[in-house]
Amino acid sequence: MKTTDCDVTIIGAGHNGLVAAAYLAKAGKRVRILEANGEIGGATTSVRAFPGFDARISRYSYLVSLLPDSIISDLDLNFECISRTVSSYTPYEHHGVNAGLFVSRQWDDATQASFTLLDPSGDEGRAWQKFYAEIAEFAECIAPTLLKPLMTRSELKALIAKPSIWNYLIERPIGEVITKRFKEDLVRGVVLTDALIGTFSSAFEIQANICFLYHLIGNGTGEWRVPKGGMGALVSELERVVRDAGVVIEVNQRVIKVESDFEGATVTTADGEEIRSQYVLSNAAPQILAELRGKIAPQSLDGSQMKINILLKRLPELKSGVDPRLAFAGTFHANESFSQCERVYVQAKKGEISAMLPIEMYCHTLSDPSILNPELAAMGYQTLTLFGLHTPAALFDGNNDAVREIALKSALASLNRYLAEPIESLIVGIEVKTPLDIEAEIGLPRGNIFHRDLHFPFREDDTEPSWGVETDDSRIFICGAGAIRGGGVSGVPGHNAAMAILAKV
Repeated sequence: MKTTDCDVTIIGAGHNGLVAAAYLAKAGKRVRILEANGEIGGATTSVRAFPGFDARISRYSYLVSLLPDSIISDLDLNFECISRTVSSYTPYEHHGVNAGLFVSRQWDDATQASFTLLDPSGDEGRAWQKFYAEIAEFAECIAPTLLKPLMTRSELKALIAKPSIWNYLIERPIGEVITKRFKEDLVRGVVLTDALIGTFSSAFEIQANICFLYHLIGNGTGEWRVPKGGMGALVSELERVVRDAGVVIEVNQRVIKVESDFEGATVTTADGEEIRSQYVLSNAAPQILAELRGKIAPQSLDGSQMKINILLKRLPELKSGVDPRLAFAGTFHANESFSQCERVYVQAKKGEISAMLPIEMYCHTLSDPSILNPELAAMGYQTLTLFGLHTPAALFDGNNDAVREIALKSALASLNRYLAEPIESLIVGIEVKTPLDIEAEIGLPRGNIFHRDLHFPFREDDTEPSWGVETDDSRIFICGAGAIRGGGVSGVPGHNAAMAILAKV
């Protein structure tokens, strides 16, 4: 059966596909979205994951940094992100004394005192402020370019006033500047973690630089905000906008083939329907798009994160005595010193899981209790979202179920090292997602949350003008995280794919 009822067919109803659809529909294009699963949202869904408890957690994607405020404004989205006053807390033990490095989002007296306790000389605190002031300067220059055609390497470099910043962020491994600027292993690790979330890399590999950059350039501030109502609130609002604009969304519609010719493109679904349109946008990973087109899939690193979602009766007490409502309000780092991260990376490359994984987590409900039933919130229930670093898909290939249990035990042991009570005594609900689980459930190849290796947000000087969403076929575009300037909950590749098409018609 053949149909020719749309201008653009979009494969996948994740947030980027919905953003692309909204821009195209507002420009008068007829858009049809095909979603393989029974619900829309992809990695940006909220679910009731714990039987018997009314708690809607952001199962996969969980915080918002890269989503430009301009997209929220352009699409008239009724969606709010909540700022966190606490940036991070990192517990440590020194000479038998338990303490922690507390960092506010804006440098303040509490942050100063915490750095001074760790380093009475004041050198680390001053180095921190200087380093992140430079990062902010870089982010302010880069962020406005994300929703425009790609600049060349030389053009983007010319925007940066201090060549030294460009050099250590783009040209040299990020581990070099971290170890040069900071002396404390703990502080080095806190800085490094932004280069590792979702990326299986040493601090001394350039892939870590790209990950670091993407974690710190959102909206020119790099602030990681909490989606009010959970990540599903963004999807619900995008769905409202696209349906109001006349977009057709169909679930349980798995695409099995994508072809094109001089006049348009054809998408074939599993039930045999052939949908004809001028253009096709793929919100699926480039590897999956390649399979649909009968092409060789691009190579990419494995996904490298274990995601654990937890529902607690209450927050645990810490050995340091810090108020847990402060410790878990931002990002809580455990066993993520620079040397620990590098050591565990080497172990993972050998196929070994550390007995104490580097982990980080945050508590959504401290910023936004609306994801809980009011009765649960009144009783003190809280959620924890935990990431285990350096847990690449290859570790789980032999026996996913068995290794999942080993990795969970390691992650909880890592947290318990700094708690005054075992976290297990407070858990009423828990789910663990390995990279293989993520691949099976939402189709991310090898569980890679960025779909494929991230790219720097520019094109090389000798390449053709581009939005970073093009393929080798002028009728087929990437609108998902696998685009250049993709990755994270941003809407950027969705916007850019829509703009690339609108520039053609």
